[in-house]
Amino acid sequence: MNPRLAQQQLADLLAQFPAVVLIGPRQAGKTTLALAEAERRGGALYLDLELPSAQRQLDDAEAFLLAHRNRLVILDEVQRMPGLFAVLRGVIDLRRRAGESAGQFLLLGSASGVLLQQASESLAGRIAQVELTPFQAREVLPAGAAATDLNALWARGGFPLSWLAEDDAASLRWREAFIATYLERDIPALGPRIPATTLRRLWTMLAHSQGGLLNQSQLAASLAVSGQTIARYIDLLCDLMLVRRLPAWHGSVGKRLVRAPKVYVRDSGVVHALLGLANLEAVLAHPVAGASWEGFVIEQLIAAAPQAEASFYRTSHGAEADLVLSFRGGETWVVEVKRSSAPTVSRGFHLAATDVGATRKLLAAPVSAPYPMRDGIEAMGPLAAALMLAAQ
Repeated sequence: MNPRLAQQQLADLLAQFPAVVLIGPRQAGKTTLALAEAERRGGALYLDLELPSAQRQLDDAEAFLLAHRNRLVILDEVQRMPGLFAVLRGVIDLRRRAGESAGQFLLLGSASGVLLQQASESLAGRIAQVELTPFQAREVLPAGAAATDLNALWARGGFPLSWLAEDDAASLRWREAFIATYLERDIPALGPRIPATTLRRLWTMLAHSQGGLLNQSQLAASLAVSGQTIARYIDLLCDLMLVRRLPAWHGSVGKRLVRAPKVYVRDSGVVHALLGLANLEAVLAHPVAGASWEGFVIEQLIAAAPQAEASFYRTSHGAEADLVLSFRGGETWVVEVKRSSAPTVSRGFHLAATDVGATRKLLAAPVSAPYPMRDGIEAMGPLAAALMLAAQ
């Protein structure tokens, strides 16, 4: 999310809700955004709950938080103290009765499932959510950006310190350190006893099969663990917002639908680092290039349309759409992703569009300018498609 847009959205929600939770993977810029909001307001209190000293200040959390009742309190990595949510509810309600309704707490976390479950159970009706992803193309590139700029973002991924690195070698070193830190420090700190070597192998296998259908039994056999263990590991990677499990479209069309989800490593730069691909040339020469590009584009489009339900469509007879976006108003967009600069669509895409009742059909490919195709298909670059979705 564009830092200025994210800052405005955050400020708007804090003006409306007692608490706001800002979720996203580590190093996506959550703390930077929160501290910018603290500076804008003045007088905010920031606590990093990874630090024992910060946790000790909350030994009597209710007394501590009430003592700072006139300030915005920012709690970073709040999932480290799950018992805090019940206290927050009580403090919010006390402050509400005293006439203080909005802008009390800003909660930051990098384990979305755990955090959102805790927040929804304890703070229902009192909290709003903002997801901060790594940089997206529409946030860091001009609307008419050249294909070379988009390729650079695809190769490095969107994590700020990777994208902004001095050169490709420095970017790759940062991503390799990022992966190692997750495996050796962050994941063990959450509690699961998972061998780092096993999880790295799984993560790498998912990168090799980017965008493939989830086959738990095959992964389990390769890693000599049970299918349930694989499910638990993938749940964890999804919870940390490192992996996306894209569900199959679930409407009723009287056809044999593929039901298994597709699995993507969410950041393309992490895909390439897991596979040891140092630069764009190495990516283009690798068999994963097409699938990596597909995952990159899908992330751009899903991030641009958070109000839509995202899925993919595939039948046993060859009808297929890479992405289906179902909007609350009843519109359904289908998207085909291609790496070619002279893209075409298959008969299967037309069948998929008919099956799901598509109201709009997009072909997202590295083309220089949008143009219409037969049967109402609109061909455009991923950046143009994302900007159009964001304007919905």
